[in-house]
Amino acid sequence: MTLRVLGIDPGLTRCGVGVIDSAGGRRATFVHAGVIRSGTEDPLDQRLLAIARGLRAALEEYSPDVVAVERVFSQNNISTVMGTAQVSGIALLEAAERGIPTALHTPSEVKAAVTGSGRADKKQIQTMLVKLLGLEAPPQPADAADAVAIALTQLWRGPGPVALDASGGARTGAQAVWARAEREARRARERSTSRH
Repeated sequence: MTLRVLGIDPGLTRCGVGVIDSAGGRRATFVHAGVIRSGTEDPLDQRLLAIARGLRAALEEYSPDVVAVERVFSQNNISTVMGTAQVSGIALLEAAERGIPTALHTPSEVKAAVTGSGRADKKQIQTMLVKLLGLEAPPQPADAADAVAIALTQLWRGPGPVALDASGGARTGAQAVWARAEREARRARERSTSRH
């Protein structure tokens, strides 16, 4: 049975939307990534309406089994936090009205799930998305890539088999791929050093 996850990176100017499918285990297939935009010159109510309409359209088109939203976290810019919180509320409401389960994930949870490190930067996340989903390039713009990462976080934090690392500890599919890439890079450096 395929599980479809819709990830949302809430934002008032650009709201990222990413959709992935899973056929079981930790395998995921990329379905869609994009952004819903609102005009910065428009009144707040019209901006929220534009985002709500875009989210409704995405929910109707992709019919997800679950919706994952990035949890609002404290920032220095209060107006940015307020807009993000308002869009998060709309996303949760639109999903709830359709009976779709929702989940919230912090930015550090997303980074850790996708890269294995809660301190990863956007470039590392995008690199992992390419590897994990077999893409030619990361989804663009960055808000869309973030939404795909949020969807992957929900997929890997939900129930299902978890790969074990060599020490017997739990490791997500992303962490396993990242560890393998690190080992390959270390071997390449060692080979390069031994030639000189």
